[in-house]
Amino acid sequence: MCYDLAFSATIQSVFDYLPELKDMGNLDMSFEPTFHKVAQAYPKWPVVVNDKGTLKLMKFEWGVIPNYMKTPEEIKKGRKWMVNARSEKVLDTKAYWSRIRSNRCLVPATGFFEHREIPGWKNKVPYYIRLKNRDMFFIAGLYAYSHLPNPETGELPGTFTVLTRDANDIMSRIHNGGDNAGRMPLILPVEYEQEWLRPDLSDEGIRRILSYSLPSDEMAYWTVNSVRKAKPDDEGVIEKVEYADLPAL
Repeated sequence: MCYDLAFSATIQSVFDYLPELKDMGNLDMSFEPTFHKVAQAYPKWPVVVNDKGTLKLMKFEWGVIPNYMKTPEEIKKGRKWMVNARSEKVLDTKAYWSRIRSNRCLVPATGFFEHREIPGWKNKVPYYIRLKNRDMFFIAGLYAYSHLPNPETGELPGTFTVLTRDANDIMSRIHNGGDNAGRMPLILPVEYEQEWLRPDLSDEGIRRILSYSLPSDEMAYWTVNSVRKAKPDDEGVIEKVEYADLPAL
C-alpha cells in the first residue's frame, strides 16, 4: 500500500502551485519539509480541502478515525488500517469510505517509497519513486473529523487517508510482494486535481477520476537505504544506493 511519503518542498510551494488557495485554515506554518514520514506514526500533514467553495490548506493527521471506533483502545487497534483506502471501495455502499466520499482532499507529496521482493533475498529492497516532470504532485485522499476531541485542546482533529489503486506496470514490478502487492497511490493528473475537490462532483465523476492510472513512463525511481531504520530526516534518505546483483525490473 502507501505507508511512506516524502514532502521535501516548502508550504509556500503549495500556494505557488495552487494560486486559488486563499485561506490558511488551521495550518501551522512551522511544518518543516520532510524526506520520510511513515503512516502508522499518524503524522500531521498538509492537505488541501474545499470548504464551502474556498480552497483551504489544512494540517490533518494521517489515518482516519472513523466514528465506529468508540474508545481509545479501538482506535489504537484499528487506526493503522485507516491510513490507506482502496479506490474500489469509495463507491461501494457497504464500505465506510463510501460514507465519506464527499470529503475529498488532495495530499501533496514530492515522492513515496515502496519495497520489492527478490526471490532468495532475505530483505525487501526499498525504492524511492517520484514524478519525472513535476517536483510536487497530489494524491487523491478522503478526510474526516474525529468524533473524539483532543484531550488537551478539546478540538476535533482532522484526519485523512490516502487512496490507492491497482499498480501500473512499473509499480507492479516494484511492489510485487506482501498482502497488498500490486498497489500504488492514486496520483492525480493536473486536470483532475481541482475537479476532485468539486463539491458537486457526481459519483460518475468520482468513478472517472478513480479509474485514472498514472503511466509508468512518467515515473522516476531508484533504490535507497532502508526506511525502516531511524536516520536523520534529510536528503540522505532518498540518495540512490546500489545493491549488488540486483535483478533488473
